[in-house]
Amino acid sequence: MYHAKFQIWVGRLQQVFPVTHRYKCSATKAILSDPAIPTLDVAYITDPRNTHKIDKLIQSRKGKGDIHLVQKLWKEYNEETIEKMKSKKYEKFMLEACKIPNQAHSVLDSYGIEPKIVKYINDKRQFDFHPRDFADLCQKCDLLKTEFLGFLAGHKSYILKDSLAELEQALIQRTCDELLKKGFSLISVPDFLPSHVIEGCGMDIKAERGQVYTLDPSLHGDLCLSGTSEMAIAGFLSNQVLNVDELPLKLAAVSRCYRAEISSSFDERGIYRVHQFTKVEMFGVTKNDISQSEALLQEFVDIQSELSASYGIHCQLLDMPLHELGAPAYRKFDIEAWMPGRNMFGEISSSSNCTDFQARRLNIKYESGEDTYFCHTVNGTACAVPRMLIALLETFQNRYADTINIPEVLWPYMNYQKLLTPPVFPLKMRYIKSW
Repeated sequence: MYHAKFQIWVGRLQQVFPVTHRYKCSATKAILSDPAIPTLDVAYITDPRNTHKIDKLIQSRKGKGDIHLVQKLWKEYNEETIEKMKSKKYEKFMLEACKIPNQAHSVLDSYGIEPKIVKYINDKRQFDFHPRDFADLCQKCDLLKTEFLGFLAGHKSYILKDSLAELEQALIQRTCDELLKKGFSLISVPDFLPSHVIEGCGMDIKAERGQVYTLDPSLHGDLCLSGTSEMAIAGFLSNQVLNVDELPLKLAAVSRCYRAEISSSFDERGIYRVHQFTKVEMFGVTKNDISQSEALLQEFVDIQSELSASYGIHCQLLDMPLHELGAPAYRKFDIEAWMPGRNMFGEISSSSNCTDFQARRLNIKYESGEDTYFCHTVNGTACAVPRMLIALLETFQNRYADTINIPEVLWPYMNYQKLLTPPVFPLKMRYIKSW
């Protein structure tokens, strides 16, 4: 069933790009056939000289994967003489080998458990009054609803109202405008994805406390809700061969993101950590050259820094240590914004260089001369709406909580409205008990 759905959404995605779009892809038949078969760097993984290095890497990155088991299964596979059994042993080997995380930049070995602060962005605002938190500000201005929504969308659901909903759209529109100026192509992606695409991006959908929502397979086949448009873009590029002359390829998408993660932390209350939100994502593809993918990662980080700086919020750019890297990441930078009402920094964006980790699992290649090579992939958040809203409202609140300043760069996207204020005609509702 999911193959039919997969064909439908790939077909729709291809309609997004005009025939003059710069990159070419391999035969349509290849795109619409079976899911990509991972092609791992078996020589690196099975070389006993790399065992200690890989094991250390695993232990530093949340302990997922077992290099000793992988090498044991590889030995058993090579010693097996019966073809049928050999095939089964290879499947077991690949299942475990796919859990081994990506290599990491050597500089991270010196970081320990703390991130390196690369730079600060904008000065921290000094208040002559006690700053309120986002929830209090929204309540005073009647801009957000989080109570009594369990019946509608479950735990941690929310509704943005009036000018706060307009501010959400303003952030999305301005972010897309800025990315288009920087050479990105905009793409609209689906929210439903087959599990092999999500796993190919490095997510474990079978984890005990995973982040992935899985649809009922008896009704919908092998489909999940996408946690970020990075996954759908990577899935779209799966089993394709790109033109080397047109790399790096830079794509951007606006999508709803679905996360099953939970938190009981007081600091992550309200809309800081929710099950669904809107995000503008950047996704890039380069040649199999670490200098090129690192350069694109730096470009993504520069874009994130520029966007954050333009809003006037105080931020810190962090080079993240090993234990903060997910399985696909070779290197990762986060930007955290100061949220005065919470008196804390909160992550608002992240960028990762995944080198060929995702490309090997999803078969994303480029053609150079007579040969094809696995690409490098880079991803980054351009705007995660809920946390950006928190940072903006808490930073630009006024002494009297019923007005909040809007950053000047967003005025053109808000019909030159300069203040968030309570609605003139607020929608008043009273819940009734059903019998």
